[in-house]
Amino acid sequence: MVSYMSLLMYGVGGIVVAGMALLVAFQEKLVYVPVLPGLTKSYPITPARLRMIYEDVWLTSSDGLRLHSWFIKFSPDCTGPTILFFQENAGNIAHRLEMVRIMLQKLHCNIFMLSYRGYGASDGYPSQQGIIRDAQAALDHLSQRTDIDTSQIVVFGRSLGGAVGAVVTKNNPDKVAALILENTFTSILDMAGVLLPFLKWFIGGSISKGPKILNFVVRSPWNTIDVVGQVEQPILFLSGQRDEMVPPFHMQMLYAKAAARNKRCIFVDFPTGMHMDTWLAGGDHYWKTVQTFIQQNVREKKDDESCLNRTDSDTQ
Repeated sequence: MVSYMSLLMYGVGGIVVAGMALLVAFQEKLVYVPVLPGLTKSYPITPARLRMIYEDVWLTSSDGLRLHSWFIKFSPDCTGPTILFFQENAGNIAHRLEMVRIMLQKLHCNIFMLSYRGYGASDGYPSQQGIIRDAQAALDHLSQRTDIDTSQIVVFGRSLGGAVGAVVTKNNPDKVAALILENTFTSILDMAGVLLPFLKWFIGGSISKGPKILNFVVRSPWNTIDVVGQVEQPILFLSGQRDEMVPPFHMQMLYAKAAARNKRCIFVDFPTGMHMDTWLAGGDHYWKTVQTFIQQNVREKKDDESCLNRTDSDTQ
């Protein structure tokens, strides 16, 4: 007769095997969602629909993939600041255009929107190392433009985009003036137990207490908490306290790690902000927070081309 202990061990072993098989086979589909359910991969709208001044920009990653992006200008002669925006994991850059339209109005800045590989019109399939290459290609492009002030580049990442933004900011202290993180996770390893609770006993990052015996099969760990502690530039943390996807304490942990050695860190929470709508729920307070952070940490040009201090009436 099989003992109770043996049955228990068989059960635990089965869970481990099932968890490993699930991660190996489907982990990219859990982390990256280029196409929203019921929609197509193509862009439903373009900036032209919202009467934005923009250009299509095609980039080539260091491993040869063709990437699509939009460079949206606040006004024809605006040289900066320029926000390099990295999106969340689901959908494509077109799904962020309404937010970007308001960002233009509130912040008076240029915005560069990158389609990660496998997203939108970009070639390839998403992966951590691949997306890091894509982000670097976008930053390199901006740094070589002659129609903007390249000393005024601000990286803004939301959710997965925050993980991307933290890496590219850490790797480029001479090209990025400041970093903004919104509703970002400490790591995908820590998020595994949030998305699939039974995995918390086998996978975890630096804040997890489990045995972490399946960490080695995770191909996109995105250890943001380790990266953010190495960022030298000013960082603004924007946290929605009703985030239903990423537990808000992840943002608190990121701030604590960064602030331990970087004294130019600011943490602002928004009590009604959820994962995708903190920018909307936060209202004027949200945009004023971002505007003030940029004004205080990004060098302003002293000529008439600077966009920071223009009023809405100046462009109407």
